[in-house]
This record gives sequence, C-alpha cells and structure tokens, in this order.
Amino acid sequence: MKRATILLAAATLAVAGTYAADTTIEQMPPRLEMQYALSALPPAMRDQAAVYLLDPKSGYQLKRQGTSGVTCLVERTAWEHADFRSDIYVPLCYDAAGSKTYLKVIMDAAALRIYGLPPAALKAEIEKRYREKTYQAPDKPGVSYMVAPVMRTWMLPDWQVHTMPMQHLMFYAPNLTDQDIGSGPSSFPGYPFVFKEGIPEQSYMIQLAGEAERVRIVTEEKPLLDELCAYREVLCIPHIQH
Repeated sequence: MKRATILLAAATLAVAGTYAADTTIEQMPPRLEMQYALSALPPAMRDQAAVYLLDPKSGYQLKRQGTSGVTCLVERTAWEHADFRSDIYVPLCYDAAGSKTYLKVIMDAAALRIYGLPPAALKAEIEKRYREKTYQAPDKPGVSYMVAPVMRTWMLPDWQVHTMPMQHLMFYAPNLTDQDIGSGPSSFPGYPFVFKEGIPEQSYMIQLAGEAERVRIVTEEKPLLDELCAYREVLCIPHIQH
C-alpha cells in the first residue's frame, strides 16, 4: 500500500468518519482462495500465473510469483455499484497488459474500502483517478480470463446479484459500446456484448464459452465447487447443491 493511498484514506476518515456497515469481507481459507482464483484460468496456464490473496485488514497480498505475466485474484468489491456487500466473489485473471492497468483499480478499491472510504466516495475517487489519468486503460488489446466454475456478482439480464456458472473471456475494449458492434439485449448470453465496469475506459467485450465447454468446466471442477458450497452457501450452484 503506497503512502499516498493511506494518507488519502486517513484524510477521508477524518472528514467523513468511518463507514460502518455489516458488510465486512470474510477472509477465505488461503488454499481455497488460491485454488478459486486460479480456476479462472485454463488449467494449462495455472502453474505460471501470479496469485494475490485478500487480507480483509490490509488488502491484496502477493501469495505466489508468476512467470507468464498473468495475475489472478478473487475480486470482492464491485466498486462501480457503490454498494458494499460481503457476498461478492469474482475470480479473474488478467494478462500482462491488464495486470499493469486494470488490476491496480481492483487492488486500490479493496484497500480504500478497508481503510474506511464509503461506497459512493470510493466510486467517485476511482472515477476521478481515471479522469486525472492516474488509472489508464491498457495500451494494446488483451484478455481477462474468467472461466471459473462459479462466480457471484451483479449481472445481466436484470443487474441483480446472482450466483452463476458463467465461464467467459473479457477482451479489453475501452470506450466501445454495444452500438459499435451491433449488439443488443438479444445478444446476451450467446454472442459478444459490451460490459462496462462503471466507466467507458474500463469496458470489455464479453464472449461466453460454448455450452459444451461450460458443462465440461463445471464437471471437472466439481471438487472445488463442493468446497466452495461447503464454505459459503451463496456459492452453491443450485442444481449441484448437496
């Protein structure tokens, strides 16, 4: 955690007071969190990836160095919704370009939440950092891997929080819109659509895995799904819940 970030959080607390709510992030068992984070990658890529684990008291900590430029973690704060929850679980992995850019936003959002920044103020702060170019989009095309067997977050079609097997790839698409690619409501979930995480600079073009691939992933990752379901009921996929 950089000193500037800590000072910013401290100043915010001094003005606004500590944000208090029953949305404290629970620390996952380290082995389970690492396995869950890495499940966002195809198996052949996992041994070479770096992994960060979330300490709810201090932020993301590097647990394992990588050699491929790919970085994996489980996101717990969807800053763009300005609504802190304790039941958000988004395993994802960024390639080298995303690890140098978008990953910093996720890590800073977690740290600022931990240090007491309220949800709306956190959203405003991240938007401000994009305007001031503290955060920037990748300077070349790239991909975020999200092929884990289960995730829980806000999602289409109703933008409510769902637990779902939604294996997909996110291609970096700053400032791209559905209109640009001729997409629309009927494109979800089978065809590419644009997913905007709060601001145009952090937009992605999403392509879901095919049905056979999704079934294969859920089947092969059943031991992990069982552990996740036993850990927290909100991570149970209904049709395989025990």
